[in-house]
Amino acid sequence: MKSAVLMFGLLCILLTVAPRFAASAAANNRWPAVTPEEAGLDGQRLKTLFSNLAGDVHGDLKGVVILRHGKLVAESYFNGDDESTLHDIRSATKSITATLMGIAIQRRIIGSVDDSIAEYLPHLPRDGKEKITIRDLLNMRSGLDADDADDASPGNESRLDESADWIKSVYAVPVRTAPGRKYQYVSINAFLAGAIVQNASKMHLEDFAEQYLFGPLGITRYEWRHVPVDRTTGQGNLKITTRDEAALGELFLQKGRYDGHQIVNAEWIEQCTANQVPISAVDPYADFYGYMWYTKAEQVGTRSVTAHFASGNGGNKIYVMPSLDLVIAITSSAYNQHYGQKRSQDILLEVLAATRP
Repeated sequence: MKSAVLMFGLLCILLTVAPRFAASAAANNRWPAVTPEEAGLDGQRLKTLFSNLAGDVHGDLKGVVILRHGKLVAESYFNGDDESTLHDIRSATKSITATLMGIAIQRRIIGSVDDSIAEYLPHLPRDGKEKITIRDLLNMRSGLDADDADDASPGNESRLDESADWIKSVYAVPVRTAPGRKYQYVSINAFLAGAIVQNASKMHLEDFAEQYLFGPLGITRYEWRHVPVDRTTGQGNLKITTRDEAALGELFLQKGRYDGHQIVNAEWIEQCTANQVPISAVDPYADFYGYMWYTKAEQVGTRSVTAHFASGNGGNKIYVMPSLDLVIAITSSAYNQHYGQKRSQDILLEVLAATRP
């Protein structure tokens, strides 16, 4: 009896972690499913990759979804997650907030990226903050005295958790350097970007997203953190599925089109993923920053493949490779663990190595 129970438990584990290739069609209503070989990938190499990931000792990888040519090539889930599990993608949310900003601009709810943030943030102190533009927020060059890696920094994101009013707390953060000059990755820039969309649209950020982005992408289930007073965390803490991540990647791969509809202007997609700010000196995983999207040229054998990506704490990633017509979505709970980002990059490199040009 014990052996039967053990075998049943082992079978359940194998079913959870086993990669799904063409058989995914039964559980997927977004994309046609094809075998890796049909999509120009090495299926055996992918099976080996997923097998190795299933044996990962950390126990916090959650999901991997691979799309090519608009088709589902492979997906696998780990450590209790499946295709329906909502997962906190942390700062990969910032890339979604930047997308919402683009939608607000194309709908003329917001003027342009060169507008002062003071136009959309009532009661913002005129102590130099009025010189910050929306572009500065999106490029992480606001000049605010903030550093998420320094607990003593006035604008450290963790300090906001103690606040009874996040917007007032952010307003109190002083300006340290002239806006538009220095790149400094800080979460309050994305929080302010989300607040601007919310104020200008007169809608909660998630309601705006549901109407203009999530709905058209087929994202019907999600959770997005609220903070005092009645604000959505534009900088993070959005929970979606790994497939939802992949859908967002496909949107960027198709220059803002999805399922036959132009959801966001192609020009905005190009700006988000453009090489606007060089950051390789401070970020080992990226060469450039755009509008809250990263870019890196990955060396794969003798090839160089440009990857645009959204990135969140723990290794949450949405990778988009236009030259290969490829999207890789990864969810992971390795929060604040150094190996999380490296593991996701290793997955990316292995999938790229398995992909024929």
